[in-house]
Amino acid sequence: MNYIGSKLKLSPFIKETICAVAGKDLSQKVFCDLFAGTGIVGRVFKKEVRQVISNDCEYYSYVLNKNYIENHKRLDFRKYIDGLNGVKPIETGFIYKNYCLGSGSKRQYFSDDNGKKIDAVRQKIETWSSNKEISKNLYYFLLSSLLEAADKVANTASVYGAFLKKLKKSAQKKIFLEPAMFDLNANEHKVYNKDANSLIKTISGDILYLDPPYNERQYGANYHLLNTIAKYDDFIPKGKTGLRDYERSSYCVKKGVAKEFGDLIENAKFKYIFLSYNNEGLMSPKDIKAIMSKYGKYGVAKQRYQRFKADKTENRNHTAVSTQEYLHILQKNK
Repeated sequence: MNYIGSKLKLSPFIKETICAVAGKDLSQKVFCDLFAGTGIVGRVFKKEVRQVISNDCEYYSYVLNKNYIENHKRLDFRKYIDGLNGVKPIETGFIYKNYCLGSGSKRQYFSDDNGKKIDAVRQKIETWSSNKEISKNLYYFLLSSLLEAADKVANTASVYGAFLKKLKKSAQKKIFLEPAMFDLNANEHKVYNKDANSLIKTISGDILYLDPPYNERQYGANYHLLNTIAKYDDFIPKGKTGLRDYERSSYCVKKGVAKEFGDLIENAKFKYIFLSYNNEGLMSPKDIKAIMSKYGKYGVAKQRYQRFKADKTENRNHTAVSTQEYLHILQKNK
């Protein structure tokens, strides 16, 4: 999935740095990914640690991580995936009525056929769950498979803040569900859907990895349609882009972000804390160092990183093709 701030390409750098500080043998350690997003970093450490704690305030992220992180035993999924790919599209569903042109919504996030199919698949998953034909583990597996498949045929420039006027080539393809496979292991993992600063007061562990929003882009707006597919609730979409109500993160507001971050570090009951942040963030490296240094031994690792782009370079305020990614390190005093 194309995702703002994805750490897929940076994950080797992150893992290498964390292991250099916390030790190569992490088998008895608890690792927390507090702003998990699509769960890339948590997936990297899932087989390395005793337990992963994953959290994100966005519901679509919660669904993905309930599958990719919390699921760890084999599931008998094949007949259900095949069954979902075989369901007949419907014209009475929420996605088609509100996010496809053919319904008269004036929005074109999906082709008409794909919108109808997304509704049919989503309703089938919910019916199986309500009838207890599938377990909760399988429910999140199938729902994750749908989210991944829908994202591949979305008629957007990678994020859902707006749709394209014409169907791009990938959006013209028929949606097809592939299994959202997860790593198997013997350990139990935990996934939350809570405010990070509230959750941090109730959990503890060894390694805390932080990847909060860097700038003013609100994830609730940029990925609202994934939340809508995941929740499949009833509401009146707002405006041209069909937004749903969403909570605004304090980490996306320049005034107050330093205090929010400082409170998080103060309340963190973890020995090692790592913060991913780049040179274009709302907090400067100097600000971050000042906050983290209050609580123990501070250090930083750096790596150049190709910028995430949802549109053409010439259309952007920033024209640089790369950013400086910082991994701020704190060994916290007890």
